[in-house]
Amino acid sequence: MIKSVTTSIRLELNLSKKLEKAAHNLHRGKNWLISEAIRRYLEQLENTSLVQEARKQSLLVSKQENLEYEEWETNNDIDGWSY
Repeated sequence: MIKSVTTSIRLELNLSKKLEKAAHNLHRGKNWLISEAIRRYLEQLENTSLVQEARKQSLLVSKQENLEYEEWETNNDIDGWSY
């Protein structure tokens, strides 16, 4: 069995009514709906962090490749090569 903890939140009246309606329409409890919304939101945040890290790594690699290319261009011996 999954362990759980009880927490309380304060909702605006309008949001509370929307929660009640959604729970009724989905035939789920408000607790399930709130937990699911939080779970999905946190997964989205995690994925956003992963995307940001991937972009960062990509930029670092491209900068490294550009530096290596520039170094190669300045330290090469291509006299006599034709383009």
